[in-house]
Amino acid sequence: MNRFLVTVLLALAPSAARAGDWPQFRGPNAAGVSDEKALPVEWSKTKGVAWRAELPGRGASSPVVVGTRVYVTCSSGTRDDRLHVLCFDADTGKPLWHRQLQGTGSTAAHPKTCMAANTPVADETGVYALFATGDLAAFDADGTLRWYRSLVGDYPTITNAVGMASSPVLAAGRLIVPMDNAGESFVAALDTKYGRNVWKTERPREISWTTPLVRTVESGTELLFSGPKGLTAYDAATGAAHWTFKAGGASVPVGVLDGDALYLPVGGVSRFKIDAKGLAEKPEWAARDARTGYASPLVYAGKVYTADGQGFVTCVDAKTGKTKYKERVKGAFSASPVAADGKVYFLNETGACTVIDARADGFEVLATNDLGEGSLGTPALARGRVFIRTDKALYAVGK
Repeated sequence: MNRFLVTVLLALAPSAARAGDWPQFRGPNAAGVSDEKALPVEWSKTKGVAWRAELPGRGASSPVVVGTRVYVTCSSGTRDDRLHVLCFDADTGKPLWHRQLQGTGSTAAHPKTCMAANTPVADETGVYALFATGDLAAFDADGTLRWYRSLVGDYPTITNAVGMASSPVLAAGRLIVPMDNAGESFVAALDTKYGRNVWKTERPREISWTTPLVRTVESGTELLFSGPKGLTAYDAATGAAHWTFKAGGASVPVGVLDGDALYLPVGGVSRFKIDAKGLAEKPEWAARDARTGYASPLVYAGKVYTADGQGFVTCVDAKTGKTKYKERVKGAFSASPVAADGKVYFLNETGACTVIDARADGFEVLATNDLGEGSLGTPALARGRVFIRTDKALYAVGK
């Protein structure tokens, strides 16, 4: 494995993880839901912000929070090949460390995105950051490089001319790396200590930007990974494919597991029964009004919420699929909606966040808060705050 010079700025001692962490894309269980209380409702650039930290580049990735540390990635440079991993004190916004890598893969991408599109995943030991260049690095909580891999160095045909954005997850003690692309596609489990392949399973050579879901079954842990060819369940310990549901394909948004139900972004949003053997052949319902676009659906308090690229927010009953309302708000949306404390947060691409009352039966807006800076990453809910990354800065909103 190749290693690159890491810029060392400052390192502090690690802290323990908390139950209220937001450690990966869409938070705990990738559901977009937190048990945090007393979250803020109203804010602006000059009101209700606990701290703001300037960032050295753009990013479509989301911030993640473990203990008192918040991690975020960025990319910069004329070729967008300067890759950044930053760590801040979640309470004060104090920069704890900042590391940089030189990208080794192609930086071709749609103008809307960049090389820091994949959301990192973290635990109490540190953070794992995957970039759209195929560069993958693990840092401990105080910023020391544990290991580094150039995936395009290992697998030279990896390519995606419009950019990659699938995010790694932790499952069964391994780092799960999704790598659907036009070249050598695979999903792999890496040893977290050294970054070596434990297993690697070939995938169809199709472009996709989805992130695997993790679920526990009697036989162990499964990874549910969607792509254009369908949804496949893999054994997290071995990489063996357990089953494939061809009607469950998706390329960007990710489904939501909720007990014995899986809500998939197909046919709008569809609810399927799921058990150890797989998905029911037909959905219990399909809500075609609930369009997703880039944003993944949210299941919260008995309702399913979606936000699309035209600025429509839709809410349907989680049991019946019946539409409760469909309203246009200030949009478009790329970030997925998130929820906690009876509130749902919809962050649009210009940095305006619409907060709605999840307890109300109808559409009730509590506030619309505008930071005035472009934002594609999904907010993180942790430590009584809403963490939002924009093209320019990381915000901690709340007391």
